[in-house]
Amino acid sequence: MKIGLFFGSFNPIHMGHLIIANTMATSTDLEQVWFVVSPQNPFKKSNTLLHEFDRFDLVSRAIDDNPILKASDVEFRMPKPSFTIDTLVRIQEKYPQHEFRLIMGEDNLAQLPKWKNYEKILEYVGIYVYPRPNSRPHEFKNHPAIQFVEAPLLDISATYIRQQVQAGKSIRYVVPEAVEQLIRLKKFYL
Repeated sequence: MKIGLFFGSFNPIHMGHLIIANTMATSTDLEQVWFVVSPQNPFKKSNTLLHEFDRFDLVSRAIDDNPILKASDVEFRMPKPSFTIDTLVRIQEKYPQHEFRLIMGEDNLAQLPKWKNYEKILEYVGIYVYPRPNSRPHEFKNHPAIQFVEAPLLDISATYIRQQVQAGKSIRYVVPEAVEQLIRLKKFYL
C-alpha cells in the first residue's frame, strides 16, 4: 500500500489539515494518509502545545469516520525533538510492506535544506507538496522526487483557533464537531 505521511503538531487539528489529507488520499496514487502527531517540532517552541496524547486523541476523533485517514503516534517513543528522517526510518522498519511519501506544504520546501539529512528524505520516500500562499522561492520546482498536488486551501491557523478558545468564541466549522466537543469538555487551550 502507498501511504502519505502528514507530519504536524496538530495543535489542534482543523478543517484545513483534513481537506489536505483527504485530497492527497483521493486525488493521488496514495491509498491512505497517516497523520503523524509530532510531540515536538525541532523548529517550534513547545510552550503552547497540548500534551501529545491529547493532540493524538483530537486527531483520532477528527478522522474516526474516514477509513483512508489514520493517526500515528510513532514519534511518541522516539527521542525529542523528532527529526523526520529518523521517523521515516522507524516507520519503514515497522511497516516494510508499505511504500511511503511525505506530505508537506510548499511553504516548507524553502526550509527543506535545513532539515536533518533532507537529501536522504528525497531519496528515501519522496515528497508530495500542496500549494501554499506566499511560499518563498525554492530550488525544488523540478526535482524528480517531488510531486506537486493541487489542493484546496483554507487559511486557518491553529494559533487562531487557540485564541478563539481562550476568548470564549466559537470555533464551529473551523474544526470538526468532535474536536470542538473534546476541546470544550477538557478545557484545552484555556
